[in-house]
Amino acid sequence: MPGAFRSLRSYNYRLWAAGCLVSNVGTWMQRTAQDWLVLTELTHHNASAVGTVMALQFGPQLLLLPWTGWVADHVDQRKLMMVTQAAMGLLALALGVMTIAGVVVLWHVYVFAFLFGCAAAFDAPVRQTFVAQLVDDAELPNAVALNSTSFNAARMVGPAAAGLLIAGVGTGWAFLVNGLSYVAVLCSLAWLRKDELHPHPRAHGSAGGRGMLNGLRYVARRPDLIALLVMLFLIATFGLNFPIFIGTMAVSVFHTDARGYSLLSSTMAVGSVVGALLAASRERTQFSTLVVGAGVFGVGCALAAVSPGYFWFAAALALTGVAGLTFTNTSNSLIQLSTEPAMRGRVMALRLGIALGTTPIGAPIVGWVADHAGPRWALGVAAASGVAALAVGLRYLASARQRSATQPR
Repeated sequence: MPGAFRSLRSYNYRLWAAGCLVSNVGTWMQRTAQDWLVLTELTHHNASAVGTVMALQFGPQLLLLPWTGWVADHVDQRKLMMVTQAAMGLLALALGVMTIAGVVVLWHVYVFAFLFGCAAAFDAPVRQTFVAQLVDDAELPNAVALNSTSFNAARMVGPAAAGLLIAGVGTGWAFLVNGLSYVAVLCSLAWLRKDELHPHPRAHGSAGGRGMLNGLRYVARRPDLIALLVMLFLIATFGLNFPIFIGTMAVSVFHTDARGYSLLSSTMAVGSVVGALLAASRERTQFSTLVVGAGVFGVGCALAAVSPGYFWFAAALALTGVAGLTFTNTSNSLIQLSTEPAMRGRVMALRLGIALGTTPIGAPIVGWVADHAGPRWALGVAAASGVAALAVGLRYLASARQRSATQPR
């Protein structure tokens, strides 16, 4: 994969990537420990409770959308991230202390998930767009893909480390490790060479809902963005609920322990890393790649739903990881490269609001299906979302070709 790591030539990007890698390992440790805590220690394999936690954690992405995108376009992004990263670190430490002390109950996890989600709602669009200040536009697709590689490389390590930690000393210690991991990001932000940043014009104008309304009007004039966001809505709402899929299949179908559960998450991450490296090696980002990713995602989820055994299921997860990463990473790059810099924060906030904020819609539904019809049927819902997104993408490509053919030359 020649040139796959070319963004690492930049000192600022290397420093940022190193800090994020450490923090991402901690994040995946917390996600694994949180799901395991709810699924096996605070409830008796209740997938709906896991869905509720996911809804509370990712719901603020949509709830706070009128403000998060505006903030990303108007404030000093580096300083804002230092605040949000510190807040998430303190929340992780507090949950860890309560879990180790044995006083945590289910509603505590709900509250922490919501507070963590509020901090993440302001952090995510800034973190997604800040990479454009670390490299020039020519290297932006590569930098975005390497960010995904880091996130998913951590996904290989984090769940496995969490499984060992849970089995060895208890769930709460995974939360403490995550809390401490935020120090790495804070240090990388503090040590950036400010004179080597690539600042983009800050937006001016209305705050809150009116500012976000301008972002919606901008998207409404772009058929490509509309098709992309509809596809993202379908897959994010009903397909990207893998804590529920993997957790319920692990404990209800394959009857494995915490280490077997975490191994499945790590296996899916292997596929995601492969997808990220493939994305990093591409010179161009195209809408057709998004369509292929959606179709293969649907196939991967269908294969996972009918897998006869643990290792077949793990293999299907790896394929789904490649496709899911291809889809989400391509949507990220397409938006960042085709959106005006002054609007980028608001459009990215809208993308994240759909990608994560629709979890309150999909996760409870998928959790209910898993509880009442079984985990395999829940994966069938995910497969259907991939097929539906494929249909939307193919329709857009057909209409784009038709418009191109009818334009005067």
